[in-house]
Amino acid sequence: MIEQQYIDLFEQYRSELDRYSSEAMNSYRDAAFETFKNIGFPTSQNEDYKHSNIARAFDADLGLNLRNIPIPVNPYDAFKCDVPNLSTNLYFLINDRYYDKNQHPEFLPEGVFVGSLQVFSVNYPEQFEKYYAKIADYSDNGVVAYNTMFAQDGFVVYVPKNVSVDKPLQLINILRGGVDLNVNRRILIIAEENAHVKLLVCDHTVDDVNFVVTQVTEIFADVSAQVDMYELEENSVKVTRLNNLFSEQKEKSNVVTSGITLHNGYTRNNYRYRILGEHAEAHAGGLAICDKSQHIDNFAFLDHSVPNCTSNELFKTVLQDKSTGVFCGKILVERDAQKTQAYQTNRNLCASEDARMYSKPQLEIYADDVKCSHGLTTGHLDDEALFYMRARGIDKEEARLLLMVAFTRDVVDLIRIETLQERLVNLIDKRFRGELMRCGNCNVCK
Repeated sequence: MIEQQYIDLFEQYRSELDRYSSEAMNSYRDAAFETFKNIGFPTSQNEDYKHSNIARAFDADLGLNLRNIPIPVNPYDAFKCDVPNLSTNLYFLINDRYYDKNQHPEFLPEGVFVGSLQVFSVNYPEQFEKYYAKIADYSDNGVVAYNTMFAQDGFVVYVPKNVSVDKPLQLINILRGGVDLNVNRRILIIAEENAHVKLLVCDHTVDDVNFVVTQVTEIFADVSAQVDMYELEENSVKVTRLNNLFSEQKEKSNVVTSGITLHNGYTRNNYRYRILGEHAEAHAGGLAICDKSQHIDNFAFLDHSVPNCTSNELFKTVLQDKSTGVFCGKILVERDAQKTQAYQTNRNLCASEDARMYSKPQLEIYADDVKCSHGLTTGHLDDEALFYMRARGIDKEEARLLLMVAFTRDVVDLIRIETLQERLVNLIDKRFRGELMRCGNCNVCK
């Protein structure tokens, strides 16, 4: 049994886990451990993981840095942001630990906390207890239970009532290790009533070893709060990334999330959204570009439980060579959720004969006064459009590239940071041309 080695590891090194974390985080480990022992990792026998064998990633000799041994990397040397005019407050996670040697600490509005999850649990115990591990449900998710067992630090954004963080925040996740490594990250975003914040999260790989990354993100948007979270994955082909994002919204809140995968190895994104207050809006976007034998699996579940709310899901995948893509989306409109407007769109482009896409959009509606729809298309490049462009002097390969870039544009347009939109268009163009081999912003990879 694959899980047994991690059960033994947890029991053997529990004191080490506790010593290098905080008392508040440690208090959640036992319950998660009991769940993990009962359900283990998800397998392809589970309908939601039919095309993604998650358990196989852990059937390997992986190291865990349970004693917080310093990682020899200066993130300011390894990473230089090349998004022109993108002014952000910059923070780092090295593997799964917060980098506390910020060279240029930025001014933040009074009461805002951005930094280590460990430190937050000590300095803000009431807020930590109220929000941490509250919506990251692991009752049927062994990866989330596993992450809760082993996570020792993470990154938190806390914005109190009526406060706006005008300057976007940027978190850089850097994977670094001399041996094959298991990394377990936590991200917690708390926006209290009428608070506004935008966060860009970028994933980068430094070393040419295998990484298995579990990441659990919890987003809380209180009344009239606005939260934007954009994830940009630019990992190496040796990274398995198992990402679980949970979002919970109250009335009149507005949450935008978008996951952009420009380079990866094996990725599973598990998105779960709950709308709990009237007149709330949720917008979920996803874009993946894969080639070689890369794999991307986007699973999205959105629960409308109250009336007068709006949601919009737009996920697109471009597959080349022998890559595979999966999309499974479900919108649930509960009986009391009248006047719901919910839209789900999945568009996929197979740019080679050997690429494979599996898609399963779903609507489950129990209210009778709603506007809901879902749409799915999977196909090849439009021959007529190619002919039209070639007739105007554009060679075949350039026409293909232009059409693929255009195909991705409406997902990019969901992002509410204009300079990031512009840079993404450039990075996507470079990716299709083979110029973005591993990442766009990391000096090590250039």
